[in-house]
Amino acid sequence: MVQRANILLLHGLLLFLSCTPKYNRYVSRYSTDKSAGRPEYSNLYYWAAHPYKPDPSDSIPGPLTAVTKKDSTVDVFFLHPTTMTSREDSGWNASIGNAEINAKTDYTSILYQASVFNECRVFAPRYRQAHIRSYYTTDKKAGQEAFDLAYQDVKQSFQYYVEHFNQGRPIIIASHSQGSSHAQRLLKEFFEKGPLKNRLVVAYIPGMYIAEDYFDELKMCRDSLQTGCFAGWRTFKKGYLPAFVLNEKKSVLVTNPLTWTTSNEYASYALNKGVVVSNFNRLRRGATDAQVHGNVLWINRPRIPGSFLLRLKNYHVGDINLFYMNIRQNVQQRIRAFRERK
Repeated sequence: MVQRANILLLHGLLLFLSCTPKYNRYVSRYSTDKSAGRPEYSNLYYWAAHPYKPDPSDSIPGPLTAVTKKDSTVDVFFLHPTTMTSREDSGWNASIGNAEINAKTDYTSILYQASVFNECRVFAPRYRQAHIRSYYTTDKKAGQEAFDLAYQDVKQSFQYYVEHFNQGRPIIIASHSQGSSHAQRLLKEFFEKGPLKNRLVVAYIPGMYIAEDYFDELKMCRDSLQTGCFAGWRTFKKGYLPAFVLNEKKSVLVTNPLTWTTSNEYASYALNKGVVVSNFNRLRRGATDAQVHGNVLWINRPRIPGSFLLRLKNYHVGDINLFYMNIRQNVQQRIRAFRERK
């Protein structure tokens, strides 16, 4: 479980890796309703990303605009990470009507993470996410209730999506951090068994602990072309293992997103197809290496401007950005493989 010291690193990572500190300039575009109750997913307001409205997930890094081809025959259901992080907010769950949180979600996670998948149709629900304190509170009951409430919204949004928007299309589940906690529950409930099992192209669920015995039937991807499987990783600086990792009692499943295997073989910088950091329109090839080490993914210091100043050891917020192009290209590889198998 993520501990307080590691959680506090997120703000610095947000500024450095991807999540622009300028999202506040967008707050005025959002309506504010602090009393908003349960989301109603028939209303596009309750979707951070949806193909029926313009949103930041539609953004394409400049170098890719000429080569991007939209595919409306495959859907991505994306669950964003925790953006309710203010110490001043005493609540356990975010209000759907909180303009600041919604702006932060859209211009951090939806822009820099969900956009990876925008060659497909992207659906990303707003949900009453658990406050970040839910991970490290001593009040375990309250923390779990916060996560359960958040998952209720996630489940409701997914059911509405399947019933009203999917229309039999293949599905990719994608997520990060808290979103990946909910994605694991979603995969277990809807994809391990039942009619959706054969519709899953792949699940990308980085940023969270994936116990080796969590799923009964769903398997971790063994290569770049396997379908109906999942991939996940947690990124740290080489040589660093935080206390919460050292205290983990079970083995954790880990993918190397440069090779798409679970091997502990080193993957060099040359295999990195491009990262996206603070400048969304700049792709930087060869910026990171990667190697699976026990329960985590290790990287050396990223090769990007200003990295010599970095003293960070926890690259949690960069789990997707640091492998932006590798994920984007792998999506297309797996879609092709999925269609060939069908």
